[in-house]
Order: sequence, then C-alpha cells, then structure tokens
Amino acid sequence: MSGSEDSLFTPRVALASLSGRSDAAWARAASEYTGAAFLGGIALDEPTRAAARSLVDREREEFLPADPLEFVDDQLAALADTPIRPAFNVRASSPGPVREAAAVCRDRNAIVEINAHCRQDEMCAAGAGESLLREPDRLCEYVRAAAGTDATVSLKCRTELDGVDLPAVAARASDAGADLIHVDAMDSEGVVAEVVAATDAAVVANNGVRDRATVREYLACGADAVSVGRPSDDPRVLRRVRRAVDEWFDGAEADRRDGAGAGPRSGDEDWAETTGGPKP
Repeated sequence: MSGSEDSLFTPRVALASLSGRSDAAWARAASEYTGAAFLGGIALDEPTRAAARSLVDREREEFLPADPLEFVDDQLAALADTPIRPAFNVRASSPGPVREAAAVCRDRNAIVEINAHCRQDEMCAAGAGESLLREPDRLCEYVRAAAGTDATVSLKCRTELDGVDLPAVAARASDAGADLIHVDAMDSEGVVAEVVAATDAAVVANNGVRDRATVREYLACGADAVSVGRPSDDPRVLRRVRRAVDEWFDGAEADRRDGAGAGPRSGDEDWAETTGGPKP
C-alpha cells in the first residue's frame, strides 16, 4: 500500500473519465463492479470552455453545461444513493476554478481530480491538460488550491511525455497535497512502479485494463488500484477486472494472516477470464 487508506475505495477498481460520456448514469450502471467513478472531464473556466467548444467543432464529445459548478454538484448529487465513491475530473487555466470545484466535491464526499492528462492542442494551449506536467510549479499550485479545501485530491497524468520525469512530478504533486496519482501508463507500464516508489500517494493504474493479466501486471508494480477507460460500459470486462482485483487483494490479506509476504495467491493460473464465468 503506497498511500493513505482514507483516499482509496473498495473494490479497488475505478472507472476512468471519458470526455462527454462519463456522467452519473454511466457511473451508476457500473456500480456493481467498481469502487469509484471519475466523472467528466469538465472545463471550468472560459479559456478551457473555449477549448472544449473547439473540440466539439472537431466532433469530439465534451460536457458544456451553462454552469460547470452546478453541473458538477448535480451529477454528484445524483450518485448520493449509489454505492460508489464519486470523483470529478476537472480542467482549468488557473487554480481558482479548481479550488471552487474541489469545495463542491468535498461537500459531496467526492474526489476532485486535476486533469494533467488531456493532450488535445486546444486544451494544452489554454494551460490545462498535459501542459501542467511540463510546468510542475504551476501544477503544484493547482494541487495546493484543491487540497486547501480538505477535499480528497487526485492527479490524472500520463507517461511518455518528452522531457517530463513523471515520477519526479508525481512526488512533487504528492508533497503539495495530492492523495491519489492516477497514471495513464500508455505503453510504459513499468513507469507505474517508478511512480509508486517516488510518492507517498496512492497510485491508480490506467490503460489497457481489460482482464486478469493486465490487472496483475499493474498490481505487481505496486499500484493500489486500477481503472478502466474505454470499455467502462462493458459489464463483461468490468466483471473480469473486479474478479481479478478481488483475487489479488484477498490473496494478499490471506498471506498476511498466514505470516507470508503480501501478494496474490498462487494457483488457478489457467482461469479462462475471457468467458467472464466463474473459476472452475
């Protein structure tokens, strides 16, 4: 366990935000399999809203409500009776709007997630998305603004950005108050282990999480949880991922009770997860 238990969720499976699709209804539909859902992303201020409008003009899906903060609050309220930890992925060109969104999330017992992940040119030009990873001082201002509200703070980031030492940036974000580091590993899964080693925050691993093999790969790197992106509306995938996560952590708990090192139970290696059915 790399981070605080208070920042995590059970089961240790999350839904990763998909722009224009990840709303309360999407989260509710998957609540049987997941412990958290990252809604959004939502553009909070005029520069990022202008960027989102440009993305819509390019036929990308975006949330563009009249009042972004009211939208965040309404979506979180809609999940009040759903057994899932809600979260909201937010984009802004300065820390102030992030602070305001974090306060809304705090009042709904939700996680606020700073988007340092979006790679669309328009969003980066507005000072949001992955541009923040290239400016860690400015990123830490966002994190401190959110953490100052006493909200649980997540940072969504990505690997494979030229010139960016992601473990070092994650460590700085953790020191600034980030509780979770949500890593899109791209094709560099090993970077997850480097982020785990560099930070005291809990680490959520994302990208390609589909089955037992991918779950075990990330958890073996030390990740505290995994998240599912594009197939987040496919119950067959979610069922496989949930079962694999439960197996891993149940095995680790059993090993601790037995006095062995933490880790998954051995055996059952031939479990045919592609069927979605029970283990034999």
